[in-house]
Amino acid sequence: MNPRIAELLNFIYEERAQEALEKIGPVLEETRKKIGPPPDYAGGFPLDEGDAVLITYGDQFREEGRPPLEVLKDFLDSYLLGTVRGVHILPFSPYSSDDGFSVIDFEEVNPEWGSWKDVEAIAAGYSFMADLVLNHCSKESPWFKAFLRDEEPYRDYFITVAPGTDVSGVFRPRTHPLLTEFKTASGPKLVWTTFSDDQVDLNYANPDVLARMIRIFLMYAEKGARIIRLDAIAYLWKEPGTPCLHHPKTHAVVKLLRAITDELCPWLIIITETNVPHRENLSYFGDGEEARMVYQFALPPLLLHAFIRGDSRYLQEWAKDIQSPGEGCTFFNFCASHDGIGVLPAKGILPDEELEAVVAEVEKRGGRVSYKAAAGGNIAYELNINYFSAVAEQTLSDSQRARKFIASQAILLAMPGVPGIYVHSIIGSQNWQEGVQQSGINRRINREKLDYAVFREQMSAPASLREEIFCAYENLLAARMGETAFHPLAASRVLPTGKECFALLRESRDGRQPGRVLCLTNLLPKEADLCFAAKDLGLDGELCNPVNDYRYKRTGIYFTELVTGDTVYPTWENGHGFSLTLEPFEVLWLKY
Repeated sequence: MNPRIAELLNFIYEERAQEALEKIGPVLEETRKKIGPPPDYAGGFPLDEGDAVLITYGDQFREEGRPPLEVLKDFLDSYLLGTVRGVHILPFSPYSSDDGFSVIDFEEVNPEWGSWKDVEAIAAGYSFMADLVLNHCSKESPWFKAFLRDEEPYRDYFITVAPGTDVSGVFRPRTHPLLTEFKTASGPKLVWTTFSDDQVDLNYANPDVLARMIRIFLMYAEKGARIIRLDAIAYLWKEPGTPCLHHPKTHAVVKLLRAITDELCPWLIIITETNVPHRENLSYFGDGEEARMVYQFALPPLLLHAFIRGDSRYLQEWAKDIQSPGEGCTFFNFCASHDGIGVLPAKGILPDEELEAVVAEVEKRGGRVSYKAAAGGNIAYELNINYFSAVAEQTLSDSQRARKFIASQAILLAMPGVPGIYVHSIIGSQNWQEGVQQSGINRRINREKLDYAVFREQMSAPASLREEIFCAYENLLAARMGETAFHPLAASRVLPTGKECFALLRESRDGRQPGRVLCLTNLLPKEADLCFAAKDLGLDGELCNPVNDYRYKRTGIYFTELVTGDTVYPTWENGHGFSLTLEPFEVLWLKY
């Protein structure tokens, strides 16, 4: 066995390390015989500037007589083929609650949605991102039902706590009690339930649990996954007397999964889902030996704040400090998802009064606020609102709302890393209030499932809001393809502007095709003037001498706007800099 894998198992299990080796070793050998690289994998980082990932439920689109996963592939092929290369299908196993995140059977596909054949058909045409909900499973799962019957080997698959145990120091992401009492064949037991009483935490102190989940992890890779998302990974390892958040053995489990993929399937990317303050989130890169991607959780609240307040200063300051996570690692940028907009990742970046202003405005725009337990009482944890509804207030015209929303998405697509695009963003959905009212679940506001025939009619209607947003989004995605400056590992630099704009310089020194793109966005419904020093853009000083319009056009000091293909001639000032004017909510991606 790989010495690194053995070393990590020794750290995790100490005196039980040999037992862990004996359980996990055969799983790895079995996979080694069955798995091989995808035909398009040539080594190195598996994604490039042409990669974006659609985030969607497996049953997002429904049509009578067809399994939803088949309908989803129809949507992908009809609307996104050639534009979006990746698709993240949120948990697709049988489940009992939480819209898929209370998994009953990790090894099966929800029969109401389709089969493994449908999943593999999508994986064959797209970079498939699978969800591994490895912190917990459903209380309806066969594993937990066997635990309730006190059967081996399942009686040690879950975490039980003696009555009276002090768990007050455990970090709580929710307001409900940490422990839930269940009646078992050997009497009542208090079981650890971090997220809900239907989501029972798995006991990773038992090597058999880790071996089972590694087998499932590798099965997803065998089924075609190119990216695997480790859901709620920060809570994985429990130890009394600690917060049970970011435990060193949790990090060791991520390192173990990375070591396994490096050996067996180096084309597979591990991404960690850790909705925590920014610096804690970055810890899951480790020293380059943990996740290859982490969610950029600070981006959604900071981007929303910038557009609600018309003030990019906090976004600029945060983005200036984003450092490259290291060779072969990058960020997964998103602003909307099946969950809400996390508040905690913006703590310490936005002042409390600015966060409070965003919370108040979200409520005015039809959103909800979810709370978590804290020492001083419940605090705002998540904003539940559709991102289009949050960014683009209804007092604007439809055209202005579309332009404002697309401006926000242009910043998402320009950021260093891989963009993740929630399906409701690219198709221009809005708050689904009926879902909240019907279920009492705040997150349903952004989880509407759509009748596929109705959706197609809406998309084909002339000048519909859905069609306008989709086409603008598609144009941005097409523009970044093939531009090495947008490679996930390419450099980025924030250029100073007034608070009404955001300017990001992306630069690649890739041997294939070095390039630079200046990404400019106006956050306001009025014109904005921008000035840049030529040296900040790396322009050759000889070409910046003061000359008349005819001369500087001839020497090549101009830009190509990537989305429209237009040529943009800025106004040069004394050869040391230039200025230009952005229209309301205008986006310019300038290549030079």
